[in-house]
Amino acid sequence: MANELASILVPIGVVGAVLAALCAIVAGVAIMRGAAGLAGGAVGLWIPSAMLSFTASFANQWTPLLVSGVVLVAMLVIGAVVRGVVNAGEPARESARAARIQALVDAPEPAVAPKATKAPSTGSLPALAG
Repeated sequence: MANELASILVPIGVVGAVLAALCAIVAGVAIMRGAAGLAGGAVGLWIPSAMLSFTASFANQWTPLLVSGVVLVAMLVIGAVVRGVVNAGEPARESARAARIQALVDAPEPAVAPKATKAPSTGSLPALAG
């Protein structure tokens, strides 16, 4: 009986671990991009997937549950580190952009001679107010 139960629960646990790993990868990428809503949704979906991977533990198979937990922690750490590196480069990029804008503002305007405008002739009729 226990062997038959294990043949059902272990594949369910493995599928849960795969789904949890996919959710963890999405969460890590979302953190890298700064999309907090997507990261929260991915972690929210990771929870039931991890619970599904827990079913393998009833057959004394703890690997799916451990894999799902380790992948989540690893992706959250990697996402936070990459986001920190990206944010560290932001001030340099912003200062370069501000310098380009300031150079455009400080540039002298080209000297253009004003065009001589002449009112159109209406002949003998008075000009209409426009």
